[in-house]
Amino acid sequence: MREFLKTERIEPSKRLVVERTKDFDEIYEVFDNNNAASQSERCIQCGDPFCLNKCPLHNYIPQWLKAVSEKDLEFAFKLSNEPSPFPEVMGRVCPHDRLCEGDCTLNDGHGAITIGSVETHITEEGFKNGLKPEFPGITTNKKVAIIGSGPAGLSAATYLLRSGIAVTMYERSDKAGGLLTYGIPSFKLDKKIVERRVKFLIDAGMNLVLNCEVGKDITFEEIADSHDAMFIGIGATKPKKAGIAGEKAPNVYAAMDYLTSIQRKNFKLNYDKKFDFKDKNVVVIGGGDTAMDCLRTAKREGAKSVTCLYRRDAHNMPGSQKEYKNAMEEGVDFTFFAAPKEVILNENGQAIAVEVVRTTLGAKDESGRQKMEEIKGSEFRVKADVVIMSLGFDPAVPSFLAENGIETNSWGGIIINEATHETTTKGVYAGGDCFRGADLVVTAAFDGREAARSIANSLLK
Repeated sequence: MREFLKTERIEPSKRLVVERTKDFDEIYEVFDNNNAASQSERCIQCGDPFCLNKCPLHNYIPQWLKAVSEKDLEFAFKLSNEPSPFPEVMGRVCPHDRLCEGDCTLNDGHGAITIGSVETHITEEGFKNGLKPEFPGITTNKKVAIIGSGPAGLSAATYLLRSGIAVTMYERSDKAGGLLTYGIPSFKLDKKIVERRVKFLIDAGMNLVLNCEVGKDITFEEIADSHDAMFIGIGATKPKKAGIAGEKAPNVYAAMDYLTSIQRKNFKLNYDKKFDFKDKNVVVIGGGDTAMDCLRTAKREGAKSVTCLYRRDAHNMPGSQKEYKNAMEEGVDFTFFAAPKEVILNENGQAIAVEVVRTTLGAKDESGRQKMEEIKGSEFRVKADVVIMSLGFDPAVPSFLAENGIETNSWGGIIINEATHETTTKGVYAGGDCFRGADLVVTAAFDGREAARSIANSLLK
């Protein structure tokens, strides 16, 4: 350990741009044993590890780095898979620069340990060597229903099954995984990785019910009557609007509608052909990871030009700097300090451009972030055949919530007891984006884990 003076931070190898933009295969290679060990040996084993404290799951990062450096794969696998329901997913999609790696002590002059890549290596290498997550089988007579199969739902299922509790998961789509399957492109997360985790849960005893929308194909009451507890993890799927003229034009789309349709295309399923953007000028409004996903997807789909409009600068973008860098490498054009004011339409009501105004950053607000100020008389237009709005998401509020006493707040988030994750209806728990609003995969996984522990404590006491 503590080899940081001899060994520099290294990033995992990436496929060449000219190759990777031709398909949707993952762009990063998984660390081999030597790279994983050499990066792990850089850890200084802090007495108060900032990386662990910054991780929402409080992963045992220093401990499994030590195990990797000592080439104890089995111990590293167990340490990594204990607090995390799917570490090989987190290693790929977490914004490590804002979480564990961002708070690594070695950032002060030496470069953070490549924690996310080591995390991916541990589980992928473990699987190659025959290691698997452990489940005891169904050892109790308790049954829990989970509504939604996204990160929160899969996490809750994982920890309930580890407690020997039977789980039935209801998913309105044709595949499990939610955001992991239909929201995150395959060049970041191969769908076989999600399918593998789902299969582990099914093999452990989970009953997965697909193409089943609660409130439509089955009632909430039917589920409640046949289970001892319930967990709601339905995400946040209602796209936020810009509130500008022209945004209702037929060729102005929501980010998740676009990403879902292209993923269906890649699955060779039926999809809406209006999302074929080949040879079109695509403009994406927004600066988060979902915006980066749309931009990079459009490049792979053969768009003529792909432009991102963001009202602040690159430093203030809410997404991962890694994803911004990848988009830059792949030929995306970024126009910073540009706030959209109107979508310009032609005589047929089709969007043909976005009118924007230049901005500048002024005094800091109460949170310490600089306020955005518009520059008068600086308006200009960006040509667009297609506009994608990627401004975040709010929870959709299905009618079965209020009908069953499950209260929501002013913006639609489910109200929970944050100590237990129980909603205002006894025996019904919730977590993930339907509680937080659009957030990270790792925070949804945390909510699912903590809710499962509360459910198990309640049912098995």
